[in-house]
Amino acid sequence: MDEMILAECFGFEWDEWNQDKNWLKHNVLYWECEQAFFNSPILIYQDIEHSQSEMRYYLLGQTDASRKLFIVFTIRNELIRVISSRDMSKKERDIYEKA
Repeated sequence: MDEMILAECFGFEWDEWNQDKNWLKHNVLYWECEQAFFNSPILIYQDIEHSQSEMRYYLLGQTDASRKLFIVFTIRNELIRVISSRDMSKKERDIYEKA
């Protein structure tokens, strides 16, 4: 797990297209994604399989309303950039709830 990668980040960078895509495809709002980075527990793993030009990570976390989210993100210039976000699958929820 790589929670320490967030220690040097100081905010979020949002691409308007990704904000709309996450809402249209998965009904996840950008501010729900941001909440998941600040609520415990938080699980972060490197996504080596999908990292080509930059390192990607995935996060298992929850919103203030306890909605459990799976978020793919990268870090650019000390900013968290969300690539994709959706509700956790059953398998992901099981992993998260054991943490």
